[in-house]
Amino acid sequence: MIYLDYASTSPMSPEALQAYCEVAQRYYGNSASLHDAGGQASYFVELAREVVAKKLGVSSDGVIFTGSGTEGNLLAILSVAMASKKGKHIITSQAEHTSVHAALNTLEKIGYVVTKLPLQENGCVNVVQLTEAIREDTVLITIQHVNSEIGSIQPVAEMADIAKKANVFFHVDCVQSFCKLSTQPFSEQVDAMTVSAHKIGGPKGCGAVYINPKIRVPALTPGVTHERGLRGGTLDTPAIVAFSAAIEAFQYERQHYEALRQYLRKNLPQTCRIINSAEQLPNICGLLMEKVEGQYVLLKLNEAGICISTGSACDIKSESGTKAILSMRYTMEEARQFFRISFGPTTSFEEIDRLIEGLSNV
Repeated sequence: MIYLDYASTSPMSPEALQAYCEVAQRYYGNSASLHDAGGQASYFVELAREVVAKKLGVSSDGVIFTGSGTEGNLLAILSVAMASKKGKHIITSQAEHTSVHAALNTLEKIGYVVTKLPLQENGCVNVVQLTEAIREDTVLITIQHVNSEIGSIQPVAEMADIAKKANVFFHVDCVQSFCKLSTQPFSEQVDAMTVSAHKIGGPKGCGAVYINPKIRVPALTPGVTHERGLRGGTLDTPAIVAFSAAIEAFQYERQHYEALRQYLRKNLPQTCRIINSAEQLPNICGLLMEKVEGQYVLLKLNEAGICISTGSACDIKSESGTKAILSMRYTMEEARQFFRISFGPTTSFEEIDRLIEGLSNV
């Protein structure tokens, strides 16, 4: 099998697997328990919290462990939006992850108004348009760092500065960019960030969200006692420690991915094209094949033992095409032609040759 769907998930790294197994076998106490076994588990959780915070460039007091990036987005957006008393207007983009739109749909049902900005032809939000969209009652801006469908990198540092000057909370979905791009240029300016373990060789079912501890956010489920009272449930200590091990072991081979991307672009069948952006993570390639639906390409490549996707796995049941493509003013027909290739650390040029052969056969 040739796996080319790393933007969806990645295999656990040896370091993360070792950490998970060791903690699960030796330090299995509940981190909230007061006995020594609980104290040992709590010790390792706090060490992991420091690792996440250091990588993000924030205070560990604001790091909250979650069950996924999706849960992190829901928790951050709902909590931070409700923390502001100045109004009920939120700004986002049309191409955000499904979990972001789910959180905003929930807020709309209780009276919030959401402005969804399109992407430009270069795959990025127009910062001038963002500035003009801010109103006196705007309480939150939520924008992803990297789009999971085409890999476009949003100018979040500039956006964070705009939000700060307007006294508006700013949340950044860093699930796709975490450990691949530095958050240092904007980490001190934003109010919340979301990350996930399984995109970087950590376990599935584990993520984290940073919420500035200076913000008095309301508990979505009042009465819970874990994680600053913002998330209930016993912490998954083995997964959390494995997450931190994955962070410390992860290396993003940008030059290798850029070489793979260029090789793929150069040798694609004439009916295929890669969607370009102003700035992109090179390991994510969004493609279109003329007159062929992306789902058909996926199925035919799967028959050849090649795993790709048609976009975010969280949108797999959507029949409306991808959000990013539609937001960039592509037609619905073109959106249905979309499929995504995403490279990982073991992806080779020989595998790209197999992929090109498979696309040619399609």
